[in-house]
Amino acid sequence: MITKEQKKAIIKDLTDKLKKQKSVVFADYTGLTVNQVQKLRQQLRADGLDYQVAKKTLIDLCLKEVGLKDLSVKDLQGQISLTFSYQDEVAPAKILYNFSKENESLKILTGLVNNQVLSQEEIINLAQLPSRAELLAKLVGSISAPMSGLLNALEGNIKSLIYLLKNIKPETKANA
Repeated sequence: MITKEQKKAIIKDLTDKLKKQKSVVFADYTGLTVNQVQKLRQQLRADGLDYQVAKKTLIDLCLKEVGLKDLSVKDLQGQISLTFSYQDEVAPAKILYNFSKENESLKILTGLVNNQVLSQEEIINLAQLPSRAELLAKLVGSISAPMSGLLNALEGNIKSLIYLLKNIKPETKANA
């Protein structure tokens, strides 16, 4: 049983995290073994994400305290975990989605991105988007493609000119 002081500490901690977050993904972790949860926590920590488990009533109190009255976790099935990201909005959705593919017991339920409530389908769609690094790499490739084409065209003309001059030079010596 949790004491009132412990509940206050949990509420304060959760409220602080909810105020700082860029995104939160709510998941049902019912059925996961301790080892699976530890493995998940390690993956999340490696990306700088927070993973926390709390009672539904405490989560709802925190959501109301930060002004997110549109979302109530009492309606959600199972035991609820929260995964917080303070920098990358997509990271928690991606990691939880990939983990849930290997561990069917973990179910993504809903989430918040920039304090907007997203459905399960929207979170999964977000998880399937390419990462920021992949998108930036594609952008750089798209920007550099025309320049590469121009460079290849110019190189081709110069190579043709050099090849032509090499073929003309021996004939000039032979005539002299």
